Amino acid sequence: MAMAGFLLRRTVGYLVLIAVATSLAYLLAATALDPRANYEGRNPPPPPAVVDARLSMYNLNDRTPLHERYLRWAGGVLRGDFGHSWNGDRVGAEIARRAGVTLRLVLAGAVLGGVAGVLAGAAAAVRQYGWFDRLSSVSAFTVLAVPTVVLANMLILGAVWVNDRLGAQLFMVSGEATPGLDAGTPAGLLDRAKHLILPTVSLAVGQMAVYSRYQRTMMLDVLDADFVRTAMAKGLRRRTALLRHALRTALIPAVTYFAFTFGSLLVGATITESVFGWHGLGEELVASVRANDVNTVAAISCFAAFAVLLASLASDVLHAVLDPRVRAG
Repeated sequence: MAMAGFLLRRTVGYLVLIAVATSLAYLLAATALDPRANYEGRNPPPPPAVVDARLSMYNLNDRTPLHERYLRWAGGVLRGDFGHSWNGDRVGAEIARRAGVTLRLVLAGAVLGGVAGVLAGAAAAVRQYGWFDRLSSVSAFTVLAVPTVVLANMLILGAVWVNDRLGAQLFMVSGEATPGLDAGTPAGLLDRAKHLILPTVSLAVGQMAVYSRYQRTMMLDVLDADFVRTAMAKGLRRRTALLRHALRTALIPAVTYFAFTFGSLLVGATITESVFGWHGLGEELVASVRANDVNTVAAISCFAAFAVLLASLASDVLHAVLDPRVRAG
């Protein structure tokens, strides 16, 4: 019951934040973007009355008061309708398809990078100034200094070299899947896994570098804490005390940090998607801003907010498991 009440309080707070963030995103997009520009420069030019009627049909007419457009858009969102893009396509269907693409990529990269980074950071802290600590530090700073686009292309070059040496397509360097293969068959699943490896590694390596530095610092803060020394004084082996007490306490900031990194990855994987030919939310967001597509930009912002909510709830559950005192907060 305590856990349920804790999650309920968190969920209500997050829903309020989502409503505020999504509303601000829509208002900003509706103010800054100009869907009318998509009809300019055409030959022959469409009559102004036709342009106004079409924009009004899709709730994009800048001559309609902003508050009226917002209320109409918000009412549609509450019904699960995100409206239409400037050319008449339904926004919800396209966002749903691209969200599946991005989530498949980001979830794997975030989980792999987070887990590997936490383990590397904890191991480096336990063996402070040892060879592994020095190696992980140099590796992390090197990865953080290399731009994502460079790292992705290096992975592609390495994958091509490996494929040539093996004489087989172990790694696929472009696209989400091979056209024509059914994703529900073993061959289709294997093909999707081959396409997923490189972009996942591209995202995970950067996450691993950040988490390893973060977790190392957190772990060093608790290694000499009184509760760790007390646990060993009571007879626990050092490894057991470090795993049960030191690592558990040091993980609390890391699981909180996860929610923020997941949200940034969700719409920040644009470069990775572009390099590897994945048509996800990041690519759609850039295209929508260029096309002055207010409803699509707002819909992506709304989806990103809900994804952060879910990541935050997962973070809160892990936080409560690691530190039961927060349930009463």
